[in-house]
Amino acid sequence: LQERGVLGFERHYHVTDPFIRRLGLEAELQGHSGCVNCLEWNEKGDLLASGSDDQHTIVWDPLHHKKLLSMHTGHTANIFSVKFLPHSGDRILITGAADSKVHVHDLTVKETVHMFGDHTNRVKRIATAPMWPNTFWSAAEDGLIRQYDLRENSKRSEVLIDLTEYCGQLVEAKCLTVNPQDNNYLAVGASGPFVRLYDIRMIHNHRKSMKQSPSAGVHTFCDRQKPLPDGAAQYYVAGHLPVKLPDYNNRLRVLVATYVTFSPDGTELLVNMGGEQVYLFDLTYKQRPYTFLLPKKCHTSGEVQNGKTSTNGVSNGIHLHSNGFRLAEGRAHASPQVELPPYLERIKQQANEAFACQLWTQAIQLYSKAVQKAPNNAMLYGNRAAAYMKRKWDGDHYDALRDCLKAISLNPCHLKAHFRLARCLFELKYVAEALECLDDFKGKFPEQAHSSACDALDRDINAALFSKSDNAEDKKGGGPIRLRATGRKDSISEDEMVLRERSYDYKFRYCGHCNTTTDIKEANFFGSNAQYIVSGSDDGSFFIWEKETTNLVRVLQGDESIVNCLQPHPSYCFLATSGIDPVVRLWNPRPESETLNGRVVVDMEGASQANQRRMNADPLEVMLLNMGYRITGLTSAGAAGSDDEDSSEGQVQCRPS
Repeated sequence: LQERGVLGFERHYHVTDPFIRRLGLEAELQGHSGCVNCLEWNEKGDLLASGSDDQHTIVWDPLHHKKLLSMHTGHTANIFSVKFLPHSGDRILITGAADSKVHVHDLTVKETVHMFGDHTNRVKRIATAPMWPNTFWSAAEDGLIRQYDLRENSKRSEVLIDLTEYCGQLVEAKCLTVNPQDNNYLAVGASGPFVRLYDIRMIHNHRKSMKQSPSAGVHTFCDRQKPLPDGAAQYYVAGHLPVKLPDYNNRLRVLVATYVTFSPDGTELLVNMGGEQVYLFDLTYKQRPYTFLLPKKCHTSGEVQNGKTSTNGVSNGIHLHSNGFRLAEGRAHASPQVELPPYLERIKQQANEAFACQLWTQAIQLYSKAVQKAPNNAMLYGNRAAAYMKRKWDGDHYDALRDCLKAISLNPCHLKAHFRLARCLFELKYVAEALECLDDFKGKFPEQAHSSACDALDRDINAALFSKSDNAEDKKGGGPIRLRATGRKDSISEDEMVLRERSYDYKFRYCGHCNTTTDIKEANFFGSNAQYIVSGSDDGSFFIWEKETTNLVRVLQGDESIVNCLQPHPSYCFLATSGIDPVVRLWNPRPESETLNGRVVVDMEGASQANQRRMNADPLEVMLLNMGYRITGLTSAGAAGSDDEDSSEGQVQCRPS
């Protein structure tokens, strides 16, 4: 056990697919009298702390299902965050609550030793970092990120980041976390779709270089007259969300990051976006949200269409530009399409059959499984794009757009991908770009120029172009829409505009859960190699996805109402969850001899569809769903209804290749 390879072995095998498929309820820890809003493992994994609406914190021995310590925290409202202070021998525990206070407790004497009251609104998250002993941070709904140092005599905290300087007085900070591999980086989630990554060291250096006014009443890291230093902040956003924001605002659908966390190796950032899906951002291989520079019309002499191989294929190429996929103006040869090996061909055929049966999610998952094994096959991306466009869940058209662009980059003469790209642009409200893309499609594929599919899309685009309304805005390139605020108190600064325009896009998206009812819902990596993604949901279940394929592999009922918290054990296949119920639930792989697990949600597809409807429903519909009534008028394809535009498409888009 002490050999060199033990750590690698443990990390590779402690969370595996067979274990995930046998995951079940081991125990319920009872002791709280209110909702359990936060959970935290200690570094060794032999202690678990919980905080609740009952204003108590409990420290458990989870391996033996015992309550070791319970204490009233001194808070006068719900506790939202609990953290062990690093290098304190698990003696110091920090709590943040809805009373706007941050309390520091000495567990050995069961006393509150420090009380910080500098925030003016609810404290939602606490963050700690091993490299910063005696230091921690808080995020609160007053829009401030504060830093605390317990070595100092002063009991005041200092402002590290003031989001109100950038986003107006209504912005609320909801969550934060420190990179486990480089503790200088702090990620912050707040109101709106943007997630912020800050370099703490640069902010400190900036503060030291500034001359402080001796009359300043509040000692801050950031001068209120100056922005953060260049390079100290980097924003991340799912590329379609800024464009969708006005529509969401009109429907009173709130976008807010409810939880952020880094992967164990610090190279990825996971975000549970309230009102939307779970997103993973790659911090190493960054990519811009997709904007378009469409090609000049040209004639093609090749016969490579729909991802199938032919010779002498010539067309405009697409290459990855710093601003996203850019359509090049020069000529490029289509790369030959490698035939799939037999086992992947079988998976593709299974996906095609699922598509033919209108089982869109099943088709997407099968195509995704094949894409992971054959990442350079244009046909797989084109087919998955078609399935996304049929399913129409939130974000599906943007994922379809990304797949179309990938397919075209692999095979510039992929006919269906070109047409689907134009349809995606239209559905994403890039109407002018959709028209330009459709015109380009007609030029490249003249035999399709007068097809029923082209005519139908042409009519849709022209109707949209001539449809004028009081709030009509030019969304070309996605630029201005990303900057727009919703009110005078929400007005954002020029520096914020620049940071938003420099945002990076996501790598993976995880669908199936619902996150609209609470603003503390977590999503986490599961496994030291981050092999899986877990998230709570408003339907009382928690969802587990494969990270690389984004496929949903397990759904378990974790609460009678809502699962908010999911904290994986640092080194075992062991998961702690909590929510509205006043209990902490522990989950691990159950013995093979055990009887059927009653908490398994067998119909994962049905649960996912119901959650998509729930996210798009008005409050009355949500109430009816909670009461057990079925909402009519929404198809199984998702919340957006039927796919009318495909009814007369001929051979362009109606089925996969």
